[in-house]
Amino acid sequence: MATIFTKIAAGEIPSYKVAESEDFYAFLDINPLAEGHTLVIPRKTEADYIFDLDDETYAGLTAFAKKVAVAIKKAIPCKRVGVAVLGMEVPHTHIHLVPLQSEGDLNFSNKKKQLTPERFAEIAAAIAAEFND
Repeated sequence: MATIFTKIAAGEIPSYKVAESEDFYAFLDINPLAEGHTLVIPRKTEADYIFDLDDETYAGLTAFAKKVAVAIKKAIPCKRVGVAVLGMEVPHTHIHLVPLQSEGDLNFSNKKKQLTPERFAEIAAAIAAEFND
């Protein structure tokens, strides 16, 4: 059975896409820690655990995530883009990229931001405009 992330990458479930390639897909987290909080996933595997990925997919995912993080940093005012791989919520490998002002911003028990669909769309468009594949 396909995961929710597989369905998002396939366009079966709407998302705020920020970047994509044949192998990877990046979209805004709908329960973000900060504006610009993005999830990066592999398209061709539903492996639950990042370290179960084959070496080529793992390397490609991290390289793609780096390009997305560069775009986030250009589009969203922040000191850094934090990286987290938890994988506890959805059984499909994903990397969280979170714009940070301080280390405390990467605490997943922090209250999530409430954004309008219009604001999500603005943020996704701003990041997408900075993404260079």
